[in-house]
Amino acid sequence: PLGSLDGVAPGCEVQATGTSHRVKVGPGLLGQVLDGLGRSLQARTEDFPGKLVPVMNVPPDPLKRKRISEVLATGIKAIDALFTCGSGQRLGIFSGSGVGKSTLLGMIARNSSADVNVIALIGERGREVLDFLERDLGPEGLARSVVVAATSDQPALVRIKGAFVATAIAEYFRDQGKKVMLMMDSITRFAMAQREVGLAVGEPPATKGYTPSVFALLPKLLERAGNGEKGSITGLYTVLVDGDDLNEPIADAVRGILDGHIVLSRDLAARNHYPSIDVLQSVSRLMVEITGEEQQKLAALLRENLAEYLRVEDLINIGAYQKGSNPEVDRAIEVYPLIIGFLKQGIHEHWDYHDTLKMLKETFT
Repeated sequence: PLGSLDGVAPGCEVQATGTSHRVKVGPGLLGQVLDGLGRSLQARTEDFPGKLVPVMNVPPDPLKRKRISEVLATGIKAIDALFTCGSGQRLGIFSGSGVGKSTLLGMIARNSSADVNVIALIGERGREVLDFLERDLGPEGLARSVVVAATSDQPALVRIKGAFVATAIAEYFRDQGKKVMLMMDSITRFAMAQREVGLAVGEPPATKGYTPSVFALLPKLLERAGNGEKGSITGLYTVLVDGDDLNEPIADAVRGILDGHIVLSRDLAARNHYPSIDVLQSVSRLMVEITGEEQQKLAALLRENLAEYLRVEDLINIGAYQKGSNPEVDRAIEVYPLIIGFLKQGIHEHWDYHDTLKMLKETFT
């Protein structure tokens, strides 16, 4: 069911609407907060001119998708420098609970160079919706955003519909020639909702109880993001990894569909290192196509030095490493504080893309 069954009994009259599920779209949607079916959650909402569009659409024709060639700056130094995101790319943010996913999404929503944000909060706690709107997103972020909230107490079908409603709204703005940032928190809750539905209709449970329809539905949702003939949808999907296991079924399936993944580390969060991005486990598959050779070399140099330092960190901490034993390790020890300073960023800091590249270059000069 899409709602409460109170008052529904055998013999009640059912009327067919004659149409599939549709949602009203238009420029007046900006600043609105909607439920999982596309209805406004705000007490006072003026009607706006618009049109109804179907929630369920097919992904764009592969031959009509424009190639990704333009950088979409997120305003986050670590992402822009090391995992540069292209306009129309789909990235996953993989993390356990409580390591800063929602805060990172809020920072990107406020700071990115996208024209419009469409934010889907699927299966989250009801308390967190207002927290995200007021603390993480803020008035400036909400003014150019549309938020779709389908909380964990909603029926499974509403949580599933919420993800498709948000994607349909993003498609409308893309077709208007806008650069859209579609953020979904989280794709794991979407998969769990489909698992509930699948088990209820008698599907056999497969890996970790997920039904076959879950793995069939994921690409139908995720492939709808990307470049169109006019605008683009850049997809940012959070994946809540069970027990911090990056190889659990949903994380594994989503990673195979998306164009890159950013892994958040619980160890870094425990050290108060935010955003807690694990540089060595994260990758953007399109970075080499949209960035210059100099940036790629600097990003590789940062990774190499960070990996070298972490390899001998235990020896350094117990005083067993002697300076001069290995020139590469000496260099890594020298630049390590600069690398950490570069990767850290305050919640309300915004970094221009060119300033980020300049700071990356200064780290090694």
